[in-house]
Amino acid sequence: MDFFKYIHAVGTGVKGNRDLSFEESKDMMQQMLNQTISKEQSAGFLLGWRLKPETTIEFAGVLSGCDDFIKKTTIKNSIELGYPYDGKVKNPYIFPLVSKILEDLNINLIVSGDKLAPAKGGITTKEICNNIELSSNTHYFDRADFFTQMSNLTEIRMNLGLRSGINTIEKLTGVANSEFAITGIFHKPYLKKYIEIFANRYKRFAILQGNEGTPELFSKGRLWMANGDDVDEFIIDPKRYNINYQKSWQEITLDESIAQIKNPSQEYLKLAKLNGAIWLFVTNQAKDIDQAWEILN
Repeated sequence: MDFFKYIHAVGTGVKGNRDLSFEESKDMMQQMLNQTISKEQSAGFLLGWRLKPETTIEFAGVLSGCDDFIKKTTIKNSIELGYPYDGKVKNPYIFPLVSKILEDLNINLIVSGDKLAPAKGGITTKEICNNIELSSNTHYFDRADFFTQMSNLTEIRMNLGLRSGINTIEKLTGVANSEFAITGIFHKPYLKKYIEIFANRYKRFAILQGNEGTPELFSKGRLWMANGDDVDEFIIDPKRYNINYQKSWQEITLDESIAQIKNPSQEYLKLAKLNGAIWLFVTNQAKDIDQAWEILN
């Protein structure tokens, strides 16, 4: 279809805007990925789509369009960790420590990454995975390799300088055909959207009120488990497990982040163990987080 039709649908104001259908959303995304349209058209649509705003039907269509391009490699007994591609700013990543804790339990962690996407300007999973030695059960997938077309849109998105609908759907790619997945949210209104978009793509799907929008718990927060049409909510407080880690409120550098991973404090290690318990619960290896915590201790 003529791409102008899609720009018109999201860029004519409140009275003229309309939602795209599933098929239109899929076609729109594939035209953008194939770059059969100009960079200006792609940027214009992404801006208008964000302001309209996006619907779950549109997100589902976009994901379907992406599925046709993603090169997948099946990793059994794996949980996909949905990290934002705009990185972390104030705290180090904890998944490298969690992977060591879970290494003997035959649980594989799936992490994907790429060049920095807008708009937070943080440290990316790619930078972490390229600068430390990963445990044998951590499988890093670079989007430049398994989803080149989406990676090639990064320059357009960075020139736009704003978050777009792509930020929402790119966190979970299904690159390893994982049965389990967990991602993070910063704003609770996205909870319903994420469940509607992703829950049917995994055997068991969880959302964590995580640090900087990641699937990593650093302070008291909520975990939501999709259970058919229902959602189970759990409140998790590190203090209940005698963890007194103080998260940072200041920006850190890549070197500082790596240093904390390589030389973690005792409280940081305990926090990693709690995150491991959460992921153990999500992968159905324990009936609840308390039991998972006992297993890891």
